Amino acid sequence: MTKLKYTDYDIVFQEIPDEVTLAINLSNCPNKCKGCHSPQLWGDIGQPLTEEVLTSLLDKYGKAVTCICFMGGDAAPKEIQHLAKYLHQSTTSTNPVKVGWYSGKPKLPEGFDMQPFQYIKLGPYTESLGGLKSKQTNQRLYKVTNNRLDDITYRFWK
Repeated sequence: MTKLKYTDYDIVFQEIPDEVTLAINLSNCPNKCKGCHSPQLWGDIGQPLTEEVLTSLLDKYGKAVTCICFMGGDAAPKEIQHLAKYLHQSTTSTNPVKVGWYSGKPKLPEGFDMQPFQYIKLGPYTESLGGLKSKQTNQRLYKVTNNRLDDITYRFWK
């Protein structure tokens, strides 16, 4: 039984630089950051996020998006990893979809496999430091290259 539940999704242009991203909002957030812009995601709400749901979303939006980003999921990182592997294996070379994960944790879980991800954001939201657009933020967006995290947070600063 899946622990991951999604509440909604949207096509966005600002979460991952240079990507048209299908952002999937996940509930059951254990972080409960002060000043969170989506406190409704703290609760156990929404529908189970499964391989079948992802397949349906890919069928519906696959050619319109270049990336799928899991927004949350810190309560079940192994399931995030599993679904990322599923996406990595199920997209074709003619229509590849990159995979991102926005985690509110300061670091990846022990033994976490970054291989199926192209982008990972780490860091809890700290109200006094701001989000990714703030040069003072503690949050970081990384591009995953050769199983290494390359910080690209500066791409949000103008």
